[in-house]
Amino acid sequence: MLKESVRALRSGHWPSLLGAWLHFEVSFMVWLLIGALSIAISEEFALSGFQKGVLVGVPLLGGALLRIVIGPLGDWVGAKTVGLGILGLEALALLLGWQWGTSFGEILVVGLILGIAGASFAIALPIASQAYPPAHQGLAMGVAAVGNSGVLLTSLFAPRLAAAFGWHQVFALMLVPVLGTACLFLWLVQPSSLPPPSDKKDNAPHFLSLLAQGLQQQSIYWLCGLYAVTFGGFVGLSSYLPIYFHDQFQVDMVTAGSLTAVSALAGSVARPLGGFFADRFGGLRLLEGLFVLIMILCLMSVLSSTIVWALIIVLAIMLCLGFGNGVIFQVVSCRFPGIMGTASGLIGAAGGLGGFFLPTCFGWLKDSTGTFSMGFFVFGFVSGFAALSVMIVQRSTRFDRPKSVSES
Repeated sequence: MLKESVRALRSGHWPSLLGAWLHFEVSFMVWLLIGALSIAISEEFALSGFQKGVLVGVPLLGGALLRIVIGPLGDWVGAKTVGLGILGLEALALLLGWQWGTSFGEILVVGLILGIAGASFAIALPIASQAYPPAHQGLAMGVAAVGNSGVLLTSLFAPRLAAAFGWHQVFALMLVPVLGTACLFLWLVQPSSLPPPSDKKDNAPHFLSLLAQGLQQQSIYWLCGLYAVTFGGFVGLSSYLPIYFHDQFQVDMVTAGSLTAVSALAGSVARPLGGFFADRFGGLRLLEGLFVLIMILCLMSVLSSTIVWALIIVLAIMLCLGFGNGVIFQVVSCRFPGIMGTASGLIGAAGGLGGFFLPTCFGWLKDSTGTFSMGFFVFGFVSGFAALSVMIVQRSTRFDRPKSVSES
């Protein structure tokens, strides 16, 4: 399998794939930075459970809203150009976080602006998709999307840096990898192979027509729902786990960050595997069993009484969520090859929106019930509903089979 994967990666323009991965990796670090610093920020401002959920959810909301615009914009002006713009705005947001954010309201504003980093998803995946032939797009996009392992680096190092220098200074330190990535991205990524609009007078209608074309696809709404569960679950839990481990098991900020990093690693590594296996066996067939497994694991987490048992369950959940992310975007690449940026933006926005609701609901349920168990129970119920929808669609369509790629 390893030789086959290497051969598949050599079939396209690997420097573009590397640039797409790097862009998403560093942007993911920026996007979830407040989540990694949430314990220090929460203690400074004495936040309630609901406020903690909102704190880590706001950057995810910002990313969700911006993905809707960034996706079609990348199809219109070129993913490389838009990608460089995103990195520039990330640098500006980090400057604000470094020099500002002295109250809960101010840090929420900073978090909303940091959401621009979450829009990297709608740029990295189309670059990977355009750089590879249809038969290997599931693997290529899975590799690019391993950039969500940026949460591992943020969770591992941000709490340690905050303990040593203060959480404001971590924003300043993040400027170094962002600016370095901008230089490498400019060098590595080839321009889009898609032709630009021929008539400059029609630029605005062309942009809107791309968005309208995506919204007219009925299946895109269903895929948005599925991705809100898998990616929303992954990114939402990645942001909220430091709070969960700290508040539930009374571990310190650094330990909570380390446990979150290990959990995020499981989901990140699983994503390209999801794309790889979906290329061979079909996405819907894999998703059906996957959502059922997530539901069972969430229900089992209710019984978590020790940190060891809780970590095992969380690792398994994150592994399934990461695998599901790769599977879903293999389906997306088969279904929407001509508007991949637009589809990535819309579906990715749904994923970010799911990520915002998860920690917000977990925090509200914690305040209401006094326990984290109800949050996992609700997420398990949603996963079960997603499994049911896949069963219904699988019996009514075959659009995700690999052979349909050439027919799209």
